[in-house]
Amino acid sequence: MQDNYFHSVKFDKEQCRGCVTCIKFCPTEAIRIRGGKARIIQSRCIDCGECIRRCPHHAKRADTDTLADVGKFNFNVALPAPALYSQFAPAVSREKIFAALHRLGFDAVYEVALAAECVTLEIESYMKRRAGLKTPMISSACPAIIRLIQVRFPSLIGHIIPILPPVEVAATEARREFTRATGLAAETIGVWFLTPCPAKATNIRQPVDVTATDLSGAIGISSFYGEMKKIIGAISESDIAKARASSYGIGWGYAGGEIRATGLVNSLIVHGVKEVADVLEQIEMNKMDDVDYVECLACPGGCIGGALLPENRFVAEKNLKLRVRRLRDREPAGRRQTILGGREIAQGNSAFRHKTIQPRPIMKLDDNIVIAMKKVGQIKQILAELPGIDCGACGSPTCASLAEDIVQGLAAETDCVFKLRQVVNALEEEMSKPPKNARGETGTEE
Repeated sequence: MQDNYFHSVKFDKEQCRGCVTCIKFCPTEAIRIRGGKARIIQSRCIDCGECIRRCPHHAKRADTDTLADVGKFNFNVALPAPALYSQFAPAVSREKIFAALHRLGFDAVYEVALAAECVTLEIESYMKRRAGLKTPMISSACPAIIRLIQVRFPSLIGHIIPILPPVEVAATEARREFTRATGLAAETIGVWFLTPCPAKATNIRQPVDVTATDLSGAIGISSFYGEMKKIIGAISESDIAKARASSYGIGWGYAGGEIRATGLVNSLIVHGVKEVADVLEQIEMNKMDDVDYVECLACPGGCIGGALLPENRFVAEKNLKLRVRRLRDREPAGRRQTILGGREIAQGNSAFRHKTIQPRPIMKLDDNIVIAMKKVGQIKQILAELPGIDCGACGSPTCASLAEDIVQGLAAETDCVFKLRQVVNALEEEMSKPPKNARGETGTEE
């Protein structure tokens, strides 16, 4: 079963010290420490990158494509996430960034921010014309959040707005545009997302929202950032490609950018996977049905806080917001007028819809309901005897998860240091008693 899952988040066993830091922050309790090393429960991992961000020993990493993979195609298009711009001071123009990408091996650039504008209008239109929506609707932009809903909050799948994230729309538009422009066969064109996080890389290999993606792969920004920074310092001006996206599309790179672009007023902006999980719990309990829309992002601060970005998150946020403000000063006053930019963008486009998202339950104790119910009783019984302090020293994130692991045969009761101490104390007490004689009586034999 575990072989059916692909994850870009990987562990380096040599680097892992078994310190239990990662298990305390994993939002789906997908990590255990066994034999002094961490291991992932494949069915629970959502590739949010929280363990990469938290590990003090750099024992977690994200496997993404590399610049060397670009050589597999005749013509290559880079799709820079808006978060890429946040890695550079606002004085570095997007045209310079595009020129640096050209020198790294890409033949053309298509901004994901440009597709974000189309998605913006589609969301706005959907929210206006649909009566009887399951409110609040939840943004589909962050693949880690979609997977979080699949595994922990499957009852909320119907709340996810059925519109593709900007990167998938960008990939389709880029492949169409450059197939037409170059005359090359579509399959000879590589379309590469320059990604700030591992979740997007995973979604290309094992998509939850599209049947077949137009993306060829995803390249982690941190893998080429150093080389790009050297290149960009030597570029004076460039006419490789003209930046086309407006401030509204670029603003999708930080938390609140989607809401600002769509103009939705009665909405929430939530970022950080723990905070998102807290809000989703509230929605699941019907405590937020007076809210229309929730922008949920797994990384702190939004995509600018992605685990594959080298720049400090707060510096990145400053860079991108200042870039947006400067661009906004030169744009028309009206939001829709700016986003459209003279284009005609059809709305209600079925091509923008994602496929039906399926739940991925993680609490299935057994296929047989009778056995499963019996295990639930065993878990409760074991949990009642554990200390309930969720210290994590046993290698499971909580006492409840240890109880489940014990019932599933994945851990022993003595993995708990408190239970082990009880066993040792009982053994010592037994051994300290005077030996019994042949008749079972204690004392010295005559």
